[in-house]
Amino acid sequence: MLMKQWRVARRAAVTIPAVLAVCATLAVGPASPASPNPTPSTATATATATADTAVRAARVMENLGRGVVAVRSSSTQILVSWRLLGLDPEGIGFNVYRSTGGGAYAKLNSGVLTDGTNYADSTADLTRSNSYRVAPVVGGQEQAPSEAFTLTANHATEPVVRVPLRSGGPVKFVWVGDLDGDGAYDYVVDRQTSPQKLEAYSSDGDFLWEVDMGPNSQNQDNIEPGSSAIDLGHWDGVTVYDFDSDGRAEVAVRIADGVTFGDGTTWTHEDDSRQWMAVLDGRTGALRNWSAVPTTYLGDGPMGARLGVAYLNGTTPSLVAYMKNRRDDGSFNLMMAAWKYDGDSLDRQWTWQRGSQNAPDGHNTRAIDVNGDGTDEVAEIGFVLNGDGSLRYSMGPKGINHGDRFHIADMDPGRPGLEGYGVQQDNPSGLLEYYYDASNGTVIWEHKGDGPADVGRGMAGDVDPRSPGMEVWSFSGLYNAPSNKLAEPNASLRPWPQLGLWWDGDLTMELLNDGKIEKWDPARPTSSGSLPRLVSTWNYGAVNASQGVQPTFVGDILGDWREEAVYTNASYNELIIFTTNQPTTTRLYTLAHNPAYRNAMTFKGYMQSHHPDYFLGAGMSRPPRPNIAYAAGGS
Repeated sequence: MLMKQWRVARRAAVTIPAVLAVCATLAVGPASPASPNPTPSTATATATATADTAVRAARVMENLGRGVVAVRSSSTQILVSWRLLGLDPEGIGFNVYRSTGGGAYAKLNSGVLTDGTNYADSTADLTRSNSYRVAPVVGGQEQAPSEAFTLTANHATEPVVRVPLRSGGPVKFVWVGDLDGDGAYDYVVDRQTSPQKLEAYSSDGDFLWEVDMGPNSQNQDNIEPGSSAIDLGHWDGVTVYDFDSDGRAEVAVRIADGVTFGDGTTWTHEDDSRQWMAVLDGRTGALRNWSAVPTTYLGDGPMGARLGVAYLNGTTPSLVAYMKNRRDDGSFNLMMAAWKYDGDSLDRQWTWQRGSQNAPDGHNTRAIDVNGDGTDEVAEIGFVLNGDGSLRYSMGPKGINHGDRFHIADMDPGRPGLEGYGVQQDNPSGLLEYYYDASNGTVIWEHKGDGPADVGRGMAGDVDPRSPGMEVWSFSGLYNAPSNKLAEPNASLRPWPQLGLWWDGDLTMELLNDGKIEKWDPARPTSSGSLPRLVSTWNYGAVNASQGVQPTFVGDILGDWREEAVYTNASYNELIIFTTNQPTTTRLYTLAHNPAYRNAMTFKGYMQSHHPDYFLGAGMSRPPRPNIAYAAGGS
């Protein structure tokens, strides 16, 4: 109780002016391969970003706790990990405390920890329960401790946190958000039943509420779903975020006739095709407010929806939606829109309709500040909308068409700004993949084949430390993005282009594919074509998500800056959260406090890897601190 009171008081005390006065620790640990002397272009960009943040208002983001987590990493050792927060002061250190069997807490480290935010405990009595908490040390003074994480007695040796669920149907997606304002991520889970359901659970698995998506969720066609159906194909229709910045997350969901909310009330309308955007109370599932989905294309039926979050004004979040339905001739209507929820009303900010414009879309959406002005744009695979809903650019006239996957990140740390990479589906020119300037859509390089081909997968991440910047790859080859040089000519030795995951503690990206966490080593490829395996998720009872080979969620939600992958068990009554069991001296602030990365955590579609807005990879420079403020309020 004292800890919760301290956390709430800390939230209320943080203001934007105070945030601007804080210098956050955003260093790469000394044992990492980071360059202490950035190249001139990187140094200039960092200096410019720092100067810009002094005059721009801060982006209000979640006031997270330390996210302490502990896993048994061997027969004799426990790895404890915790968050470095985006606004932690320069030079902050930590002390780690352990309570055995409910006894008094004792400090484990002899000196204040200032490298990676993790600690390997090899002195614990593993036959008894062990609780861990950390205390920040600022200016030589120890601060109030974090909330504790408890590892049960005789706990299994596994890189896993298990969260109980009620019994229910298959799960495709999990969303995270701090529903109760205690600084820990809670979970919203779908149930692929008929009708479909949404369920919410606290961070430790206490059931909170259920929403029944009603009879209009029974049509579960992945192209033309029912008006309240969720999580089919590349549609989701749900996202979770603190939209009114009060310290507690809401649940946004597209609704139609027959949806029953967490408090038992039901939404009714005589037209089953009519739809609304609704905001639900994260604690109860009750309806807070709603706004009609525009009826421009209602004659062609209800619209499938993909939802996420963008800071269109640079400081507060908006709900953004990608919506489509199909005409009788087989073509599609495309509409995008944005709403603002202020804690009272949900108001539509703008609507964009593609009409006859040549603006190619795909199967996932990204919200990111592509031009570095502090406000987010909304990006599709072939076009980008400005924060006011106007078309910033389209690459359709440049020969880009529909494709399954694309990425936007700082792929070339030696080049100002962000870059994009996308793959193509049956482009008549034979175009397979392309690399471009994300701020204006200028194509930097492209690869073509002998004819049209469906390039179904595409990935971006730094997997080869021999060359600066990220690699990009599909089934057409693994290339270093900045140089456009082939990094691995042998197709059987390339990594599979599915998902990336930061796991083992170095700065290159690991890979997540069909339940396997793998490491591509360019110096020692295997003749069999298989990659060195770090984790096989099925060994711990995990199953792939409904309708695919993916986890239900990937993101940095526990411990230090490494990422978690969330699965369920085969009975769908347990979340199995994979979290790293490997120590690292690399210190980075939690990826959940990076604006681009946190936005990406809110989008689903065809699940794709998330990227921060700075280069994260081998040889990286110190990233600039995020220009953020913590939300006030909370529990």
